[in-house]
This record gives sequence, C-alpha cells and structure tokens, in this order.
Amino acid sequence: MEIPKFDETFLPILEILKSGKIFKSRELIEEVKTKFYSGLSDEQLKQLTKSGDLLIDNRINWGKSYLKKGGFISSPQRGYVQITEKGKSQPTTMTVRDLENESSMFEFYKPEKETTQANENINVDISSPQDLIDEGFNRIERDVKNELLLKLKNIDPYFFEKVVLRLLKKMGYGDFIETSKSNDGGIDGIINEDKLGLDKIFIQAKRFNEGKVREKDIRNFIGAMSGDTNKGVFVTTSEFDEKAIEKARSAHHKIICIDGQKLVTLMHEFNVGIQIKTTYEIKQIDEDFFDEQ
Repeated sequence: MEIPKFDETFLPILEILKSGKIFKSRELIEEVKTKFYSGLSDEQLKQLTKSGDLLIDNRINWGKSYLKKGGFISSPQRGYVQITEKGKSQPTTMTVRDLENESSMFEFYKPEKETTQANENINVDISSPQDLIDEGFNRIERDVKNELLLKLKNIDPYFFEKVVLRLLKKMGYGDFIETSKSNDGGIDGIINEDKLGLDKIFIQAKRFNEGKVREKDIRNFIGAMSGDTNKGVFVTTSEFDEKAIEKARSAHHKIICIDGQKLVTLMHEFNVGIQIKTTYEIKQIDEDFFDEQ
C-alpha cells in the first residue's frame, strides 16, 4: 500500500464526516488513518516531511484544507471540522482537477490584484505545497550528492582517507589515528571507541573511479586486522560486488561496507565536505496564542 497523495484523501475524509458528527482535526486524522490506511507499514507511518511532520498526517491535513476551500467541509469552531450539505453529495471520485470549477476553491489561489481572472485560466498542481517543497529539496540534495561523489572520486587518495576518518569522528566514533601512508598494511586508520583504546575499529578507505570492491579486497582487509580487533569499516567511492558483500557478512569479524552512495548520504547528513547555503522558514498559525483570548 502506498502513502496516499493529498487529493486521494478527499473521499476518505468526506466518508468519515458524512454522518454529520463534528470532529476535532486530530481525531479526524486518526479516524481516516485507522479506517482507510491501516495497511501502511510502521515505516511508512513514521515517514516525515522535510519540515519534520508525519507525512501521512500532512497529506490528510492538506486534503482537509482543500476540501474546506472547495466548500465541502467547514469549521464550526476553531480546531473542529464537519461536513457541509455540498460535501454530503460527494461524487464517487474526486481529485484536484475535479475541483477546478469550484469558485470558492479558486478564491483561495487568486492573487489579490487578479481576483477578476477567469477560473478556467487558473491551474492547480496535484501536489500539495509541502510535497512541492519536499521535491525541491530532494532535487537539490540529489544534485549535491552527485557532485560530492564526483569530487571524492577525483581527490588525492590520501586525502580521501582523511575525509573518511573525519566523517566517522563527526558521527561520534571517537578520535582516530592515521596509519603510516607507506606501510599501513591495508589499514588506513584506527578509531578508539573508548579513551584507553581497548576497543578499536579498523578503517579501510578505497577511492575508485572505476571497478568494484572485490572479495579479495575484503579478505585482505580481514587479514590486515591481524586479530587486533573484530570490527572494521570498509569505505569506497565505488560499489561492492556480491561476493565481497557475502564475504563481509560471513566473516567472524564485524565488517561494515559503505559504498559511494551511502558515503555521500552520510557526509550530507553530518555536513562533512558541504555547507549550509540557505535556510528557509515555513510558518504556521500558533493555535496556543489564540487560546489565550
């Protein structure tokens, strides 16, 4: 089952409200989820928008907002929702496109200086504003990650090792020790998980422009650990072939394999090699403020 688009929540919302009962907005969301979207997985139900809201709740809220603008539901008082007479005569299908001739809907979208513009000239996107924001952020994020991976593939191999160690430190894995460049024995760095260095993680960082990490690379990494530790992280700008992954899984050691895509995702998350360019604020009504009256 897929997370519904916001316009796919129109009919479920109207179905819950058709009895005429007045619902609190929060209760309505929970009723819609319980009756119509119980098939969603826990992972889907916990999925967030870029602004940190639950995605499924956000979609239902936007569906409620559009139905209100279209005159299908109303708010008898703040924080409550009920169906209108118009909403009770709901069709069997309803999308944003079906609302295009609703004058009450389009008053919401007309700029103040264009209130006389004909309804048929106004186009409503089938994505909610939050969906459009998230998609924009996702596109920028994909572009940044692609550019970051390209840079990693072309930097000095020794500097790449430093990048990996700095990332792991930023992730909270403690101080690291760089091994000698000329005689590292297949180990590029060592992280001490505790202050005394009793628990160590060995690091191997391979900058590849082409080709994949093979089974022998994992085997050599395990051999280089020489019984000093049973934990290792193998990082590459490329990918791991199936035999390499299987070798890492079946080893007595705990080997974590991080490929290029996972690497840039972690660097993006922990702001390593990138910087925040712009911060945008999205504001909403402070309901608690109005509770003071």
